[in-house]
Amino acid sequence: MTSLKKTLLLGLTTMFASAWIGCSDDDEIGKAEIRVIHASPDAPGVDIYIDGVADPVITNLKYGDASAYLSVDEGDYNFLIRATGAAADSAPAFSTGPLTLNEGDRVSALAAGLLASTNDADKFRVLPLAEGFDSPAAGNAIVRIVHASADAPTVAIDVNNDGTPELSDVSRFAESGPAGVELPAGQALQIGIWAESPLARVTAFTTPELPEAGELFVIATGLIGKAARQADGFSLLAVGANGVIGTISQNPVVYALHASPDAPAVDIYAGTAKLVDNAEFGDLSQPIQVAPGQYTLDFYETGTGPGTPVVSVQTPQLAAGEQYLAAASGFLTPGTGQASFQLVPAAEAFVLDDSANGRVRVVHASPDAPAVDVSTLDQGQMAQPVLVGALPFSNATAGEGLSVPPGTITLGVAAAGQLDPVATFNIPVKAGIRAFAVAAGALVTAHGQQSFRILIVDTSASPWAVVEVPPN
Repeated sequence: MTSLKKTLLLGLTTMFASAWIGCSDDDEIGKAEIRVIHASPDAPGVDIYIDGVADPVITNLKYGDASAYLSVDEGDYNFLIRATGAAADSAPAFSTGPLTLNEGDRVSALAAGLLASTNDADKFRVLPLAEGFDSPAAGNAIVRIVHASADAPTVAIDVNNDGTPELSDVSRFAESGPAGVELPAGQALQIGIWAESPLARVTAFTTPELPEAGELFVIATGLIGKAARQADGFSLLAVGANGVIGTISQNPVVYALHASPDAPAVDIYAGTAKLVDNAEFGDLSQPIQVAPGQYTLDFYETGTGPGTPVVSVQTPQLAAGEQYLAAASGFLTPGTGQASFQLVPAAEAFVLDDSANGRVRVVHASPDAPAVDVSTLDQGQMAQPVLVGALPFSNATAGEGLSVPPGTITLGVAAAGQLDPVATFNIPVKAGIRAFAVAAGALVTAHGQQSFRILIVDTSASPWAVVEVPPN
């Protein structure tokens, strides 16, 4: 994790406000500048009008976009917002009311909140942010932080993500002030977001390298209640003088599952940092959030690390905005034809709008089992065609998951191409569940090894949970 300097805040969003009255580039006397930042996650693309002017001054501004600065005469303006392409004489979706722009003003108008809401706490609004950045010291950038997430609570901000928030009591639609906060340029920074009642870390972000002397808005937008990988999930929007620099997704999250048939209870470390404590076969860790990247994980018998690990394995590249299941499988002491200890990773990529059914993704993590078929049963044999065909060890079915109606279904697992199942399982399926069905344990057990079973990892609520399903 990299270091940071001061503090970061959560919040605001922007969507409209732009006016243009013809003005010479050579003569800016009596002029102001204004731009619009669209940070309302449920609002469509918009056209922005000045009340009384027939044509829009900004067209098709979409969520996560910022317009260019427009030069306008000083004065009072009422900006009207309409969905992109709506008739110019149609009722606007929103009007700002009088917005006073004085000579020399530079304003970023942030559209935030939820357009569909009538609740004062989260409904759509425009925040006119008059700019007044301080000049940062050499080697620094200056950042103005805005809390514009419509469903996020009052938060604290932890620069460096080191467990000690520097900013507290940052309420929804509040911001850090015109002067900005100095942060070191030229390096990625870690920003932790904490809830305050009770005080607990909610998530963290890794910023890109900030430009030296850059003047930036960092806007917390999107919805905490959405998955981080969704377009309207909670994220940071970085906006510089020349427009949007990028959207920063939350740091990736990993859940570790102990699925090795012959491994004892283990502690898992990354270097000297303990990530998992005393995990036994079938245990699922709490969520582990790390900066994007690839990591070496060291496994120790519980209570013996750090030092020389029993085994070390490498994760795949972990991407911002994603969540991963990392099943520790294979044998510490493999026999002939058996897979050695390794990670079996799978990214959470389930379809999210199939609420009437369950979504199930099969993961083959049984290290002595051949490629398998999975299917319902027909008079005790594998029904044809099978649901899953010839799935080899360390592989998983497609990320969107199989759509399964709610109820209890009986599934058989058989060697690929065989009609007789080696085991059958009664799998409960709830409407809306999104779950990994992990085939784990040894198909043929030696002394002290864990036997073949299914571990159901439910990802539809946070934190994820695991349930063991023994064979019938």
